[in-house]
Amino acid sequence: MVRELLRDRTAAIALFLIAAVILLGLGADLLPLNDPNKVNILAKLKGPSAAYPFGTDHLGRCVLSRLIHGIRPTVLLSLVTMACTLGLGISIGLFSGYAKGPVDELLMRLCDVMLSFPSQVMILAVVGMLGPGMSNVIIANILVKWAWYARMIRGSVLQYVDRGYVAYSRTVGTGTAFILFRHLLPAVATEVLVLASLDTGWVILNISTLSFLGLGVQAPTAEWGAMLNEAKNVMMQAPSLMIAPGLAILAVVSAFNFLGDSLRDILDPKRA
Repeated sequence: MVRELLRDRTAAIALFLIAAVILLGLGADLLPLNDPNKVNILAKLKGPSAAYPFGTDHLGRCVLSRLIHGIRPTVLLSLVTMACTLGLGISIGLFSGYAKGPVDELLMRLCDVMLSFPSQVMILAVVGMLGPGMSNVIIANILVKWAWYARMIRGSVLQYVDRGYVAYSRTVGTGTAFILFRHLLPAVATEVLVLASLDTGWVILNISTLSFLGLGVQAPTAEWGAMLNEAKNVMMQAPSLMIAPGLAILAVVSAFNFLGDSLRDILDPKRA
C-alpha cells in the first residue's frame, strides 16, 4: 500500500507535507526560533526580515515561531483526538456487531441519541458546559464523533460475523477478544483508515474554529485558529497576518483530504 501511495504524485505530496508538519511540531523546541510568546511592542506589525521571516503580530511576537509552535495544539492534538475517537468507536462497534441481541440494541440506541444532535451544536454545548480549554475541546470532539464510527463499524462487522472462519473460531473456543481484534478488525480496517484520514481534516477545522471563537486554546499559547482570531483585530492595519495561519490550515486539511481520497482509490476492491 505504501508503494502505491508513493506512486501517486498527489498522495506522495500529501504524505510528505503531513510528515514534515508533524516533525516540525515535534521538534519545535529544538529549532533556532524566537520565543513564540515573547512580547516586543517596539517591533509590532513589522514586515518580514532576517530576525522575523514572517514578520511580527500586534504584540511584536514572531509569526513564524508561533506558526510552528501552533502545530502541536492544531495538528498533533487533532491526531490524538482521532486516535481516542477511533479507539472508542472501534471497540463499541466491534462488540456491538459481534454480540448482537439486547446489547447491540442498547448500544445502537445510545448511538442514535448521540447522532440526533447536530455535531457543531453538540460541540459548542459540551464546551459551553465544561468551559473553554483544549482538553474540553478534545472531549467534545470525541463525544460527537465516536457514535458515528461505532455505527459504521458495527454495520461492517455484521457482514463478516457469520463468515466461516469466525464460526470456526467460536467452535474451537477461541476467545472473544481474539475474534474481535484478529478476525473482524482487519476486515473493516481499510474502510476505517480511509474515513479516519478524511475526518482528521474535519477535526483540525473544528479545533481551529473553536480556538478562533475563544473556546479552545487560550492566550498566549500559539494555535492557528487563535492566530486568526488575533489577526482579525488588526486586519485593517496588517491584513497579511491572516495569510500564514490561514494557508497552514488550508494546506494541512487539504493534505489529509487528498490522502484519504488516494487511500480510498487504492483500497477499493472494485477499482480497475
